[in-house]
Amino acid sequence: MKRTAILIGILSLAALAGTGGLYAAMHAKPGKAVAAAPAAPPAIPVVAAAVTSHDVPIYLRGVGTVIAYNTAVVRSQIQGQLVRIAFTEGQTVRTGDLLAEIDPRPYKAQLDQVSANLDRDKAQLGNAIANLGRYTDLQSKGYASSQLSDTQKAQVEQLQATVKADQAMVAQAEVQLSYTRLTSPIPGVTGVRQIDVGNIIHPTDPNGLVVVTQIEPISLLFTLPQGELLRIQMQMAKGPLRVLAYSQDEKIELGQGTLQLVNNQIAQTTGTVQLKATFENKAHRLWPGQLVNVRLLIDTRKNGLTIPAPAVQPGQDGAYVYVISSDGQAHVRAVTVAQISEGQALIDRGLAAGETVVIDGQFRLTEGSPVRELHGKAAQQAREQSAVQSVVP
Repeated sequence: MKRTAILIGILSLAALAGTGGLYAAMHAKPGKAVAAAPAAPPAIPVVAAAVTSHDVPIYLRGVGTVIAYNTAVVRSQIQGQLVRIAFTEGQTVRTGDLLAEIDPRPYKAQLDQVSANLDRDKAQLGNAIANLGRYTDLQSKGYASSQLSDTQKAQVEQLQATVKADQAMVAQAEVQLSYTRLTSPIPGVTGVRQIDVGNIIHPTDPNGLVVVTQIEPISLLFTLPQGELLRIQMQMAKGPLRVLAYSQDEKIELGQGTLQLVNNQIAQTTGTVQLKATFENKAHRLWPGQLVNVRLLIDTRKNGLTIPAPAVQPGQDGAYVYVISSDGQAHVRAVTVAQISEGQALIDRGLAAGETVVIDGQFRLTEGSPVRELHGKAAQQAREQSAVQSVVP
């Protein structure tokens, strides 16, 4: 019994001690509690690049159409049977190259005939001149009348005119005979043949024999806004302007040429001015009728500041970028973009050379966000993932 009473007393004291501790905890003053410090936000992984300074070309961009430098429809100037084709379709030819031949026999016979007439009349003229000399000598001695000499002189003049007419006939027959050889009037590339050997070709055939198109050099017509006209004229006064032609996807440079002229009037309906450039086109990358993108090199910005184009973000107040400060935080910076070309943005205002801007991962950033720059393979994977996300709807 005595041991039981002692045990009950110990448990009662323990209970009272627990109740007091609970009471003390419930009535403790708030000012005496220790507050836990908030955890720092994790750094956001981003891909970054530095602002670089170098000479940057300034382009005016437009769309143009390639046109042949010269185009000629090879037609026959005489009628006759086509006896020979001397070219293949798509062949490159030079000026004067033989393309086809018409049966020359009728025209050769005509030339022989008028040549014989000329020889006959020359012989008669020679005899008449000799007679005139004899009559003149006899007249001087009193053995012939002046009438006889005058008549002979008139006959000589008549035969001289006949010979001149014969010579013209011979020249005409030679020209007709030369027309039996159809040659290329310009250097270029032949198109589709319009008539086959054995057929009769006529001067009135609408399609002629073939079309020859000159593509070395070649021309390009393109348009630009009329607001750029004064700027173009000022630069043309300093020297020839370079024109670059690109494929429609802007991935392949097709050639470089020189601006030849600015058209003498502005299209009122579109507010544009037409320009013409000439390209050597040695590689034949430009083809008549081809639609291309055009860049007119108007100026070169010395020590221009450039950043990768993905760094520039559109905002309500204009373009901006995220600049990484020395303490590893991203800060919003408004910028003025002069142009975006070949994946690079030329910055007029807002950045300085050597600063670091975010080029991938901006969608997770806010002003002052801590960032962690990715490099190497990690940066490449991040950019590839962003590219996939931008394509998937």
